Parts: sequence; structure tokens; C-alpha cells
Amino acid sequence: MSNGFDLIIFDCDGVLVDSEIIAAEVESKLLTDAGYPISTEEMGERFAGMTWRNILFEVEREASIPLSASLLDKSEKLLDLKLASDVQAIPGVPQALSRLPMPRCICSNSSSARLEMMLTKVGYIKLFAPNIFSAKDLGADRVKPKPDIFLHGAKQMNVSPANTIVVEDSVHGVQAARAAGMRVIGFTGASHTYPSHADRLTDAGAETVVSRMADLPGVVMALAEWDGVL
Repeated sequence: MSNGFDLIIFDCDGVLVDSEIIAAEVESKLLTDAGYPISTEEMGERFAGMTWRNILFEVEREASIPLSASLLDKSEKLLDLKLASDVQAIPGVPQALSRLPMPRCICSNSSSARLEMMLTKVGYIKLFAPNIFSAKDLGADRVKPKPDIFLHGAKQMNVSPANTIVVEDSVHGVQAARAAGMRVIGFTGASHTYPSHADRLTDAGAETVVSRMADLPGVVMALAEWDGVL
């Protein structure tokens, strides 16, 4: 693009694959069984974009419920099984990518193994490989909302953060991208979306929000023409 972005970064969960709702279902049941009653909807609203490890820390702090370390492993195993059988693609991604001329990559809090499994299942892996980056590969303490994975992605792609646009569905992801000095489009087209979702993404720093992949290329082009940063 002549005066626009040199790179577009996609989050994966809730942007490319409809996995956040599955995670919310598994995790809400585990927390409820452990003595912290929470609905699937509330999980999505409060904790979307956070790692299960950080969710457990947050719940322990808030409710003073000691959560066993076995919950960490239990969730990961249950979730991998359910994702492998149930995860669906967010529709319209290949068509949107065909209209976005700049290089692209994925920057996610999910593990590399889970990213490969989900993207392979929905048929999207060839659209992004090998440029698929996991924050967990950087270290457990470097996941979103820290900017590390976005800065890592830009560095691997040899692009300045200032010339990068990010597509994110979570408040934590938007905050991470903004902290990295990148511009952000919010996405609310997955099943875990909730009534105040778009407003919360905007409040976190997204310049605009789309709910369909079909709208993404036009919005990217419009933002590329407008160099103002919020």
C-alpha cells in the first residue's frame, strides 16, 4: 500500500477461529465446580483474551478461593479435546485476505501447538504459515495485555510497529497492541460477543470496530488513508 500499513496482525481466538465461546464454556464449568459460580457469558465478557493461568490468578485474588494447580492441566486437556472436535472458522477470512495486499501474521496468547491444531482444522493454516507467533513461546509472563507478542511479530516481519494494523476481539488484546504502538481494529463477529463488546474495544483503544470479515478490507483501506492516531 502506498501510504498505508506495511503489516496486518491478526489475533487468532475469536478473530480467525470461533474458539473463545468454547473456552468460556469449559472454563465457566470448571470455575463453578471449584466454588466460583460464573456463566459462560460472563466468562466471555470478563476474561476473553486472557490465558487460563491468569484467569485463575485473578479469581484467586478476587474471591480468596485457593484453586488447585490441577485445574490448569485439566482445563488445557479438556479444551484441546473440545476445540479439536468443535472449533469452527470465522467466515469470510480467505475472501478478506484476498483484498488485503500487505504482509500478514498471527500473534496469539494460545500455544503454538493449539494454534496449529485449530488453524489446520478450519483450513486457514496455509493462509498464514509460517508467520504464526505464540506469546507463550516468549514466556508465561509475556502474554497480552503486555505488548511483547505484537512487538515480536513486527520484528519477525521486519516492519515498524507504527506501520502495523492489528485485528483484535478482546480488551486485553487491544491494550497490548496499543501499548506496542500499533493501530487497532476491533472485531465482534465471533459467538462470544456481548452487548457492550464494541464499546469496550473502543474504550480500550480500537479506532473502529467491525462485526464481519467482509467489512475489514474497506476499513483497513480507510484507516490507511487517515494517518491520525488516537
